[in-house]
Amino acid sequence: MARFTGKSIIVTGAGSGIGRASATLFAAEGGSVIAADKTEAVHDTVEAILKAGGTAKAIQMDAGDEGDVERAVALAVSEHGGLDIIYANAGISGGITGILDSSVELWTEVLRVNLIGPFLAIKHGAPEIIKRGKGAIVCTASVAGIRSGAGGPAYSASKAGVINLVTTAAQQLTGTNVRVNAICPGLIETGMTARVFEYARANDKMDKVGRLNPLKRAGVPEEIARVALFLASDDASYVNGQAWAVDGGLSSSHPVTRQEFGKPAV
Repeated sequence: MARFTGKSIIVTGAGSGIGRASATLFAAEGGSVIAADKTEAVHDTVEAILKAGGTAKAIQMDAGDEGDVERAVALAVSEHGGLDIIYANAGISGGITGILDSSVELWTEVLRVNLIGPFLAIKHGAPEIIKRGKGAIVCTASVAGIRSGAGGPAYSASKAGVINLVTTAAQQLTGTNVRVNAICPGLIETGMTARVFEYARANDKMDKVGRLNPLKRAGVPEEIARVALFLASDDASYVNGQAWAVDGGLSSSHPVTRQEFGKPAV
């Protein structure tokens, strides 16, 4: 039997990248998926799942809007009889603007989507998961949330918040059998990082992409999705309140160069 047969699952950010790969794999393993995304591309994700014989329904929603999150949870309950798993994956980069040049508006939006979004997923998803007796919540953080050097200031701060959020939520949900964990991806080829890969390919520099990690390459969405599925499954039944780096080993070391104030990164 597939790992998620009979399981009701919500995946946010399912219109592309890690979210699409995860929704596809959850469905391939028997899950009944609510694929959520702000863009119309989420319908393409669901169409592909249905063609492959899986079960999925699309909802366009803003992961950082409380009413939209409530709608997504209600849809999972009405369509699939309850909720077992949420993968709060949706996020935005916010660019690489420095702290002194960042606007409050930029920080507010990045935190709203990247940090308040997972909070809302836990707030509204956990009560329904508790009704099932056990379940899992997985959130996408980032290696940028572990230490400096992997993203812009607003993005990095938001992802550090996600790491703390899952540890706090795991403790707050003591006794419920709801596990809460985070994944910290390294450099993955998604829509968010498309410009990096497009530039590298156009300038014959793909050998430079991911060169700072021991595997000397970037990752692909399916490599993150497989870890998300593990953390959401009963195979990870004793994993709780953790943030797993999936980054080719990037975060296992300290950088050998640093960016000086007022000068471009090397």
